Amino acid sequence: MFLRAAFVVLVASLTLSAQNGPPNKDAPNLPPRATPGDYQAQAKAGMVTIAAEFDAHSLPTPEGPLTSEDYVVVETCLFGPPGAKLTLSPGDFSLRINGKKAPLPSQPYGLVLKSLKDPYWIPPEDSEAKQSKTMIGQSAEKDPSVLPHVVHMPIELQRAMEKKAQRASMPEGEHALPTAGLLFFEHRGKINSVELVYTGPAGKATVALQP
Repeated sequence: MFLRAAFVVLVASLTLSAQNGPPNKDAPNLPPRATPGDYQAQAKAGMVTIAAEFDAHSLPTPEGPLTSEDYVVVETCLFGPPGAKLTLSPGDFSLRINGKKAPLPSQPYGLVLKSLKDPYWIPPEDSEAKQSKTMIGQSAEKDPSVLPHVVHMPIELQRAMEKKAQRASMPEGEHALPTAGLLFFEHRGKINSVELVYTGPAGKATVALQP
């Protein structure tokens, strides 16, 4: 009797697994927060609530934070009624900084990759630099003809960073709500005020954020 029951459970488990299919490794993986109130600010666009938080030059991802000096980031989530779906596109969003009339358009994550940095990655010290630290009492001047040694991040770590940014970015196409993702806007400089502007299938909304 026990073996028969175990066999039935195993068959049911395999059947459910076959129905669900393998997990999509390329699916967006920035989980939405529990409620719109868990974000910095919110605004309504029709039946959809747009909640957002300004992260400045930081990219919060489930696998760890990244940074970009050339882009600012807004973590955004769209909430709707139970069972609601919405066609999403980063192009539906723009960012008004310091009250400027023309807001900045959202940029695809691919443009951000070249400026990504991992704040936890420490480049290995150059052997010559290590040697110079051990030369106590010596103050030899550097040869101006010798270029400084440039240490590049290993390609495996670069690809891992790019994957984090890709999966955390705002997805495109029709998705069930709530759906969250990162939006990227090219900007360097001081920020006194910031507003996220949405113009899309759900309507129009402006979310006033805190810089």
